[in-house]
Amino acid sequence: MGDVLAGFHAVWEFDTDSVLIRFERGIRRPKLFQALGERRIPYEALRSVELSEGRRGTVVLHAVPRHGADPLMEAADGQLKEDVDPYRLVLPAERETLAEYYADELRTALGPAAKEPAERHLVAAPEPPLHFKAYDGKASFDGRSVAFRWFWTGASSAKWKSGDQTFTVGELAGVEWRSPEIFNGYLRLLERGGRDAGADEADQDPAAVVFGLGYGPVHESLPFAAAVLQAVRAAEPAQDTAPREPVRRAGDARRDPADIADRIRHLGELHEAGLLTDDEFSAKKAELLAEL
Repeated sequence: MGDVLAGFHAVWEFDTDSVLIRFERGIRRPKLFQALGERRIPYEALRSVELSEGRRGTVVLHAVPRHGADPLMEAADGQLKEDVDPYRLVLPAERETLAEYYADELRTALGPAAKEPAERHLVAAPEPPLHFKAYDGKASFDGRSVAFRWFWTGASSAKWKSGDQTFTVGELAGVEWRSPEIFNGYLRLLERGGRDAGADEADQDPAAVVFGLGYGPVHESLPFAAAVLQAVRAAEPAQDTAPREPVRRAGDARRDPADIADRIRHLGELHEAGLLTDDEFSAKKAELLAEL
């Protein structure tokens, strides 16, 4: 098409085989859009195109992705509010005729398998490295493995007993994300051959981090979940032939000195705030130093 359609918070640039969605800057722009920056959506990744009346004198052009085509939407699993759906373009009502034109053009460009689930991801997830702070720990993903480093003040005793966790992509079957805007939000890693999801509450499960007020917000935890999910799906074809690496637990290998230093700094902050006694601080510091 080669055209550009600008709406509130986003601009859609139409190409011959895809649409580039660029999320514009602005005070009221959803933080998820800011985190995504821009996304290229192949037309073959779309299931349908809808045009509807929006709120307060607007119209909404909605490109609906195929199931399984976008790791972000697969991880979200229908939990995103309309206002932060990256596939919705909100326009002034006076541009309805123009929106109808582009809706028809997009429908014409849909692939022959539009109604079928996608066999693979067709839209790229945010690229690692990624990390965010949950209520009970810090989650990090470097493209090869996911690490959970528990916080002294938030993690349950079950998680502290299990120790910090590292999961290689090859050991994972998927992810389960529950929005922090929903009660008991969390990010859970699903291990191959592991227990059923939900066998343990997320705050007791070493394969999960839980969210709280200001911890694990959508714009940080959802792109993280999408990136992990995409890496897991990409690794699946090699599972039958490649030997699986065991999941590493704390103590299996020497810790990164930078990670230890960061952890000690965190303990120092708790100590200065009066949340740890001198003896507790010294004992935990000695434990961390022993892992070097």
